[in-house]
Amino acid sequence: MMKDVTTTLAHGRDHLAIPGPSVMPERVLRAMHRPAPNIYQGELVDTTTSIKADLNKIASNSHDVGIFIGNGHAAWEASLVNTFSRGDKALFLINGRFGLAWAEAAKSLGIDAELLDCGHKRAVDVEKLEATLKADSAHSIKAVLTVHTDTASSSSNDLAGIRQAMNNAKHPALYMVDSIASFACEPFNMDELGVDVMVTASQKGLMTPPGLALLFVGERFWEFQKKADLVTPYWNAHARIFPKMFPDNFNGTPPTHHLFALREALDMLLEEGIENTWRRHEVFAHAVWAAIDAWGGDFKCNIEDKSMRSKAVTMITTAPDVGRDLQQFCNERYGVVLGVALAPEPGRTILSDAFRIGHMGHLNPSMLLGTLGTIEAAMQALDIKRGSGAVEAAAAVIGSS
Repeated sequence: MMKDVTTTLAHGRDHLAIPGPSVMPERVLRAMHRPAPNIYQGELVDTTTSIKADLNKIASNSHDVGIFIGNGHAAWEASLVNTFSRGDKALFLINGRFGLAWAEAAKSLGIDAELLDCGHKRAVDVEKLEATLKADSAHSIKAVLTVHTDTASSSSNDLAGIRQAMNNAKHPALYMVDSIASFACEPFNMDELGVDVMVTASQKGLMTPPGLALLFVGERFWEFQKKADLVTPYWNAHARIFPKMFPDNFNGTPPTHHLFALREALDMLLEEGIENTWRRHEVFAHAVWAAIDAWGGDFKCNIEDKSMRSKAVTMITTAPDVGRDLQQFCNERYGVVLGVALAPEPGRTILSDAFRIGHMGHLNPSMLLGTLGTIEAAMQALDIKRGSGAVEAAAAVIGSS
């Protein structure tokens, strides 16, 4: 049979292999398929209370969590307006597009956002951070902000190392972390890490539709929140975390069906055991990296050092135009949606010489190996030069784990 690259084979269920929204389990979807509930008393109130308790359990946070209707950008804004006043200085640790975007959001609110740029190819340089904080003898930096996983570069930052650098510098800044792409994918213990503020969202490791922004806070947060002059009624964390009546948790009508979905997703994570979830993500990340090594040539992980790579997403650099062609071909012809690659510069320019594989959330070996096999088929169809044995290499990692 002759090869026909104009005919689509994408007539089964599409598979999302992007770094969020992630695949939503059938259990989560079914949990949403129900009538609207009473929003003042009864089941929804109890469900929300249990959601907050279990979110804190997964985050190892002994303090508070607030739920906002919104995406990850909403979580950023909630964290910023509840912490800063206009003119306050914040130090953003940049090693990818989304850390920079968080800083841009701060600047738009009138916050003096200082950037410690570590490039697009590595984790945050903790020695450079320590030196920067030691130089700030007046303690003008009010907070240090970093992403855990930046999905644009697919880096994973050493959160314990960052905290140690802050401690070594004896700097009193708040420690704020974006765990939007890493939460429920990579190990995170808020109390042990000394993180004061953490934000995440529902659509990645939590396997829930986009629409819930989560703000986790420690004890030190409240002294800053009382003084912050950027707080608005909608984003006020105190009103969300200490509501006078149930709808005040959400500044109005609750996101009822998102809450049902999140409750089911949390049940699934707790049934698996969060340590097992973390291990599963680590195995799948190493499987993807093994496939990339087997392809070889122009195919490389954007982050060279394995210890600095995300366990939730991998950015792969390619020859010119190959990343774009693979992403488009897999999507249009085979029904596998790969992640586009975002440039580190402002404007979110899509790169043509890279693509991303999201390996987060509701994922098993057949789904991941199917994704890698589909990429291999696209390479064959497009006559792209690569090494052999990629799927076998990934299978060997999974099989030996």
